[in-house]
Amino acid sequence: MGSLFYFPFIVVSKQTIRVGHSPDSDDAFMFYALAKDKLDTGPYEFVHELVDIETLNRRAFHGELELTAVSVHAYAYLNDVYALCNCGASMGDQYGPILVELASPHPKNAPMRIAIPGELTTAFLVLKLYLAKEGRTNVELIKVPFDQITEAVQSGQYDAGLIIHEGQLTYKQEGLKLIADLGVWWTEQTGLPLPLGANAIRRDLPGQTISDVVRLLHRSIKFALENRESALDYALEYGRGLERSDADKFVGMYVNDWTLDFGDVGRQAVKELLQQAYEHGIVPKRVVPEFIFPT
Repeated sequence: MGSLFYFPFIVVSKQTIRVGHSPDSDDAFMFYALAKDKLDTGPYEFVHELVDIETLNRRAFHGELELTAVSVHAYAYLNDVYALCNCGASMGDQYGPILVELASPHPKNAPMRIAIPGELTTAFLVLKLYLAKEGRTNVELIKVPFDQITEAVQSGQYDAGLIIHEGQLTYKQEGLKLIADLGVWWTEQTGLPLPLGANAIRRDLPGQTISDVVRLLHRSIKFALENRESALDYALEYGRGLERSDADKFVGMYVNDWTLDFGDVGRQAVKELLQQAYEHGIVPKRVVPEFIFPT
């Protein structure tokens, strides 16, 4: 009887890349290919952590995640820990976070309580710039979870609310009135789109890992745009009740050509926003953003 030979399986461990993004339809759309194993990720295993953007901003201070969505505002405090990926932007091209109220226009000099989604969001930064430009000084800003702001304004707890995410499309249905679209306002002031969010990669990773991960992020975005219907099916799981047509519109607002590449204009918009934040004393230091390009 011949000898039996056993050939053990060789297990090759993969490097874990923890990636953080919001549980929103646009982020889900962007990461569809990576989340659903549509790409060959080579030696990397992507583990997704879905939490709200303000939590991601706070966690980024500790460098917890290798790849994470961040607000451009938060990046001003994080540029020594993370670099910006040149892909993965959420850009408001003459639209963006909105300031809404329930009743008729609030008297300009009257005290005003505004519910905001977090002090590190770009929405908060641009609101501060807007209030300064408009000369509104008698204002109290109160942090409220982003998905509770609409209801809080409806109930009269606050005079106004700063709305991000899908509420930008549905506020009229909720009986709210627009005070200002901060994306429109920013473009009127600067001639630039409003850079709201980005993906950032941790600086202490090996150079090859940084290059590979940014390239895979770019491929994921490109795959979703080229396979829109299946990516949208996945994104609808995170649409918080949006109709498919509204979800498609919302995804199109924030996952598009700007997301594939900030471009010269988009990169200039980031520089301008961070410069204005510094000049107005909103952030403590002047930050020149660094972008990592997919290769």
